[in-house]
Amino acid sequence: MSIYLDNNATTRVDSEVLQAMLPFFADQFGNPSSMHDIGAAAGAAMKTARQQLQALIGAKFDHEIIFTSGGTESNNTAILSALEVMPERSEIVTSAVEHPAVLTLCGQLEKTRGIKVHRIPVDQHGRLDLDAYRAALTHRVAIVSIMWANNETGTIFPVARLSEMAKEVGAIFHTDAVQAIGKLPVDLKSTAIDMLSLSGHKFHGPKGVGALYIKSGVPFHALIKGGRQQRNRRAGTENTPGIVGLGKAAELALERMDEENTWVKSLRDRLEKGLLERVPKAFVTGDPLARLPNTTNVVFEGIGSEAVQFLLNRHGIACAFGSACSSGSSRQSHVLEAMNLPDAAALGAVRFSFSHFSREEDVDQVLEVIPGIVKKLRGSFPFPAVGERRRIDNSTAAAG
Repeated sequence: MSIYLDNNATTRVDSEVLQAMLPFFADQFGNPSSMHDIGAAAGAAMKTARQQLQALIGAKFDHEIIFTSGGTESNNTAILSALEVMPERSEIVTSAVEHPAVLTLCGQLEKTRGIKVHRIPVDQHGRLDLDAYRAALTHRVAIVSIMWANNETGTIFPVARLSEMAKEVGAIFHTDAVQAIGKLPVDLKSTAIDMLSLSGHKFHGPKGVGALYIKSGVPFHALIKGGRQQRNRRAGTENTPGIVGLGKAAELALERMDEENTWVKSLRDRLEKGLLERVPKAFVTGDPLARLPNTTNVVFEGIGSEAVQFLLNRHGIACAFGSACSSGSSRQSHVLEAMNLPDAAALGAVRFSFSHFSREEDVDQVLEVIPGIVKKLRGSFPFPAVGERRRIDNSTAAAG
């Protein structure tokens, strides 16, 4: 039986979500914009999904939510919109540990439009440097985009406080909450957050659908133009089955929030404790206290995380090293690099992420096989120092 501990990459679609979606592929196939009963049924289902999502994130109004294709589109839309509606401002503040959906865009804007990007550093636990953040906030900043929780370490950022600080200089505050939604209680109406991104497949909804929350009154410029769908804020015929699934997943996530922060957290803690007891020269990264309840990123010093993942996979255990969106690269994680972990340690980091589908037996199986894997890799295949690793990689690339 396979063991899936890579839930920060994606989650299994809940059976109740699937059942909610199925009618909208066939029986209720109407276009939500059509002015007849079949279209109206699809439109009503979308309205329900908005209300379900509104309840999960604590939005004041359901019309503050626009449906997108996922977190990347939502992040891009928020940042590009802010630059359009505040043309007199030409700076962005973000963190050094953001998801590539934010950092890649910011890098492109630097090169092509001359936008100044402040990448705020973090400490060894992945916590934001608040002094550097405060210093970067000026009236030249159009938008601050800081993630709610890091996808690799699980470290949680104080976004409510950060948003209030951004408001003091009149900047729009956006948070990539893709990893936080469904795992942490969220009440947006009690914060100064202007925009928030989320993605359905991170909390047992379907892939290819997400949302962007835009607080009522915040100026907005649409990224995708065409028809008048979603109050002219995101053109294109809506993905009704996906949106229905997103709404149902939001409803279930709200119901299971206590379970996420008790049962799921207990599994994470049990795995951490067991690994640290059984494996020498291992440690957990991220904030010891302010961390997602489902996430642990464990460093096994002196070996490569790819090798650990490969051997775990042969035992039917799925985990990750770094972000799923950057896997396949032999370079160190930009998150762990920003945390100033020694290169040889950071290259041995493995992320395990749980969900309410996870079981105690899963933890027991990982604890049974990991010590042997680490011992084998340390004894038989010593991992070269990072400088030597890069020379090997470069030689291989040149030969290829």
